[in-house]
Amino acid sequence: MAKRFRRWSRLVVLPLFAARISTLLMAALLMAAPVMAAPNILICVADDWGWPHAGVYGDRVIETPTFDRLCREGVRFNHAFVSSPSCTPSRNAILTGQHFWRLGAGANLWSTLSVEIPVYPVILRKAGYHVGRWRKCWGPGDPYPGGYTKSNPCGNTYRGFDRFLKSRPAGAPFCFWLGSSDPHRPYETGSGREAGLDVEAIELPAFYPDSDVIRADIADYYWEVQRFDRECGQALKLLEEAGELDNTIVVMTSDHGMPFPRCKANLYDWGVRVPLAIRWGKQAAGGRTVDEFVSLTDLAPTFLEASGLAAPAEMTGRSFLGLLSPGRDRQSGPPRTQVVFGRERHTPAQASPSLDAYPARAIRTERWLYINNLEPSRWPAGVPSNATFDGGSYTDCDDGPTKEYLVTRRDDPEVHESYELCFGLRPAEELYDVVVDPDQINNLAGDPAYEAARKDLAARLEAIREAAGDPRLVEGPAGGSAFDRYRYPYRRQDRLKSR
Repeated sequence: MAKRFRRWSRLVVLPLFAARISTLLMAALLMAAPVMAAPNILICVADDWGWPHAGVYGDRVIETPTFDRLCREGVRFNHAFVSSPSCTPSRNAILTGQHFWRLGAGANLWSTLSVEIPVYPVILRKAGYHVGRWRKCWGPGDPYPGGYTKSNPCGNTYRGFDRFLKSRPAGAPFCFWLGSSDPHRPYETGSGREAGLDVEAIELPAFYPDSDVIRADIADYYWEVQRFDRECGQALKLLEEAGELDNTIVVMTSDHGMPFPRCKANLYDWGVRVPLAIRWGKQAAGGRTVDEFVSLTDLAPTFLEASGLAAPAEMTGRSFLGLLSPGRDRQSGPPRTQVVFGRERHTPAQASPSLDAYPARAIRTERWLYINNLEPSRWPAGVPSNATFDGGSYTDCDDGPTKEYLVTRRDDPEVHESYELCFGLRPAEELYDVVVDPDQINNLAGDPAYEAARKDLAARLEAIREAAGDPRLVEGPAGGSAFDRYRYPYRRQDRLKSR
């Protein structure tokens, strides 16, 4: 029988089938082993929380005691990046462990995800895990066109982590996605100042003018980050009371950067770099700091390896379990010195005359950020539909006081440069020395002194995209007929809110 199996295996050419067989075999081994050998998994994901807004990262205003505790008792990551700085593609990439551009329609906001693409919660459920979610997890979008029927890719909904734990079958390991809408806009204006945050002490990024309006807006965002942090603290308390904390991999992170101009939906650090802390009892070195580059696509294969399961062949992320364990200091394979990410369509509202994407890809190293804008004739933050701010302009940037301040004062000499950096057209290539220019505002791509770096990074990025089958590269630099098909429909419908 074993001989026939080996013979049949050699005939399998589709990686999807091979991955599923491997997963089933590993699942059988896991279920036959003692239950406690399999760790629980709790992933807490904020909605629009960007790096470096946590106390342990040096922010002097925000208070994040839960995140700081996870870093103190576990591992803090200093260079964690999302696959795409937009909710749906970022969350799709976390669940699938793949570059966002490999996910078909799932590369866009308000889309769907094919049930044929493996996701780690389903793999764990088939291996005997109790799986569930609360509030925003996968999406936004409609999972049903992708083939999901009774639940979405994160599993069934439970109205609270406590209810999920009470419904857990005796002895079963669990996997839970604790989602939040914090700190997504809109905010309660003045909530940060009223909560006692020191608005005047907030440090603005270099691409904003000195403005109390913007500081106050960031303070309101901070207040919602702190609310998310408190909620995660309540989840830790539940684990402690249940005696499950040290056998649970606790992850606290975000889907992308803060919802401000030149941040969310942008490929600068303010859009793609996120906080990340992981605690796992004695299995993670308490107080460890990791400077190596990781992508949130690495979470899925990490969870699977920790659970004794094989990652599907489709996953482009790689497990960083070795970065957690005492006595080990890196991921499987050579240390990662770079990470790639990108974007397609974000949020064209009905007020926008076009659903055209703003396709871009980027590579980040310790010193450099290189961005390739594939359609530089398009507007990166959406079209300026009117000469004055009316709520319908630049729809790829969330509305709020900071956006309104920059747009309505764009002719002010002290504001105009910031306005252009946030909303203006961009060249085909951008290159930033992140060591001397951490906010990435001085584009070096056209400077002959940096031509060698530009060429090297462009070649590296293209090689990774080619190996991972980026449709924008396979079908032409800016063509991507596949992505043109995926633009429609835009699945933002009121009926989806109850699902």
